[in-house]
Amino acid sequence: MLAGTAWLSRVLRVCVSTAPRCPRRAWTAGATAASAARRRFMESSAGPQGSPAAPTPSGSEDKVADSAPSQLNSTTGPALPPPGLGDSPAPSSEAAPPTSRLEDVQPGSFPLDQDTPLEAVLLAGETVVREGRAVIVFPSANEVFYNPVQEFNRDLTCAVVTEYAREHLAAKGVYVVVPGEEGRLVVNLSEDSEGADGQSEGGAKTATVGQSCEEGLRVLEGLAASGLRSVRFGLEVPGLRSITANDCSARAAALIARNAQLNRLQGLLTASQRDASMLMYEARGRKERYDVIDLDPYGSPAPFLDAAVQAVSEGGLLCVTCTDMAVMAGNSGETCYSKYGSVSIKAKYCHEMALRIILHSVDQRAGVYQRYIEPLLSVSVDFYIRVFVRVHSGQARVKSSASKQALVYNCVGCGSFHLQRMGKKTSQGNHMKYSAATGPPVGPNCEHCGHKHQLGGPVWAEPLHNLEFVGRVLAAVSGNPSRFGTSRRIEGMLSMVTEELQDVPLYYTLDSMSSTLHCNTPSLLQARYLHCTTLHCTATMQVPALHSPTLILCVAGPLCSML
Repeated sequence: MLAGTAWLSRVLRVCVSTAPRCPRRAWTAGATAASAARRRFMESSAGPQGSPAAPTPSGSEDKVADSAPSQLNSTTGPALPPPGLGDSPAPSSEAAPPTSRLEDVQPGSFPLDQDTPLEAVLLAGETVVREGRAVIVFPSANEVFYNPVQEFNRDLTCAVVTEYAREHLAAKGVYVVVPGEEGRLVVNLSEDSEGADGQSEGGAKTATVGQSCEEGLRVLEGLAASGLRSVRFGLEVPGLRSITANDCSARAAALIARNAQLNRLQGLLTASQRDASMLMYEARGRKERYDVIDLDPYGSPAPFLDAAVQAVSEGGLLCVTCTDMAVMAGNSGETCYSKYGSVSIKAKYCHEMALRIILHSVDQRAGVYQRYIEPLLSVSVDFYIRVFVRVHSGQARVKSSASKQALVYNCVGCGSFHLQRMGKKTSQGNHMKYSAATGPPVGPNCEHCGHKHQLGGPVWAEPLHNLEFVGRVLAAVSGNPSRFGTSRRIEGMLSMVTEELQDVPLYYTLDSMSSTLHCNTPSLLQARYLHCTTLHCTATMQVPALHSPTLILCVAGPLCSML
């Protein structure tokens, strides 16, 4: 009997010793392991001048501490506590060294010090994303959306916002300092010439990256996800007063706050967990409006446009991305109308028409509140479109909105098209007269092939870009090519933008026109400059090189009569 009892006691002791710990004890062990790993990293990085490591008591804690590095790198190891929690030293009978908290590891120094081991701050299942000057932690599981393909989008946005900030602060006598860029002379146009912190030797105030500028821009990223774009704003765009990175996901908001801490942007970047529309609606007051609002949703931005045009300041910058190209390129015209108030059609110029559809939608929503837009840059890239517009207020200028929109009549046979303006504006001395437009510009059938016409739109029929602003962005990127990873692509895109014809909406493609006329397709260089030799047309028109091999032509013969 006694022998059986002893055997049972030994079995129970083995079971208890091998049983999994309770969640609280497992969490405590993970916290102790993280603390020991951070402490050992700090002691090893102290060098010869650092204090010697305190002796660690023997026992089970030694094994936990020794296995900490593998647990930090493992995606299946126990979850570690959030930064700042569970950093108490391991229990010891001797005096332990001061606890090494997360900030002691110098979070945010990663872009400057590549030798800093990220394992000291990574949680289980996290990876590191480096882009531009930013370094963010990102969960390996797709809990927070991140798209590496849109690095060009983020680079271009940083370039545009930088130039907008330079223009905005120049009137206040503030000099914008861009890393890697040669200095530019800034004339102080403000009446207040009193000294202030951050002044240069010439007396002008300076705005640098990573620092809050009192006269700077208030930026809102409504759908921030991991916060990478906002972190890059803080590290690469000077002249900002504050950045609000918002996302409705609690996991994303926590990740944004952590990435702001890692990049030392706590005083500039604020994480927010709100509904983007409600956040912007609450900022409709003149003093609460944002100078820059960036909307880059997963899909259509239509639900956020009404709030965005109200929350952006006078002359503020609104940046919008659309990734629902299937809808905007003509695959579902009725869906496009329900979202943007415009019918899309399938045509060779569908991507430019998509740009004009979103501009029409933004201008239409702004007009409700006596506001109007000024497009600065509009591009179609990869699988999305991106527009940068200024938003102004003015009841008189809003009356011109109807004359800026047009319906599109597209022939289903030969592909010829005509535009019909929605309104008519005529000048009468110092006054403008607005009236309804007359039309239609086409008959029941196409005059060239006899086919029917598709009706699309209305679309924005004014220029897509501000060439002066685009030229400044291009000059800044060309003068500092090492600033962005996609600088060469930005230069190529903006160079083609400067060659576009501003007063000619939509376009014809050279191959489709040659197919319609049953003739050989001339080379692109031959078609760049063509001269009409017919008696009825003697104009010489420049042919722009667009994003795709598209041309607007005026040539002799039947093709000229078709146009």
